[in-house]
Amino acid sequence: MKWTVRILQGVLAVGFLLFGFMKVSANPMQVEAFTNVYRYGTSFMYVVGAIEILSAIGLLIGYWKSRLVPVFSGLLVIVMAGAVFTHFKSGQGFDVAVAPLVLLLLAAVVLVGERRMKKQFVRNEV
Repeated sequence: MKWTVRILQGVLAVGFLLFGFMKVSANPMQVEAFTNVYRYGTSFMYVVGAIEILSAIGLLIGYWKSRLVPVFSGLLVIVMAGAVFTHFKSGQGFDVAVAPLVLLLLAAVVLVGERRMKKQFVRNEV
């Protein structure tokens, strides 16, 4: 379980660093999606990108400070829930919403797995 959580943590960190940089660098595809498809502004795109980058950095730091992992994986669960909702709200359907749904589930696995590892560690210490 520990290695599964750690590997997923790293995959999420790398992925969200890339996704976040695409947003904060105003990638034309992201600007188009946020303004014309989702009907959000570019300022919201920058906020989401910053949250994704900060969460990715938090997951990387979480290898040394494990208390940060539930915070940042939980934040990614919330962001990805919003992404799934946004895809449905904009009429894109399930086939487009699958990618953020998978990322939501992976972040949830990291969140739950980290909490279980922490509880197991506390039980073994007592």
